[in-house]
Amino acid sequence: MIFTVSAVLLFGAASVLAVKTRSAGGGAAIVLFLFGFFTAGTGAYDPIVSVVKATADALSALGN
Repeated sequence: MIFTVSAVLLFGAASVLAVKTRSAGGGAAIVLFLFGFFTAGTGAYDPIVSVVKATADALSALGN
């Protein structure tokens, strides 16, 4: 079974969780940055999306 989730939805939920738990670490900062980035759609969209996609592909390949 294949389950896909929008990156905006994923990072949005993670951002809400980070704010609710008052996380102030580096991980929370990265999550908030990625949420803002994906919602803004700036000119740096293509390079960052390719890095996120490559990371997701690598993580999914580890499970196989």
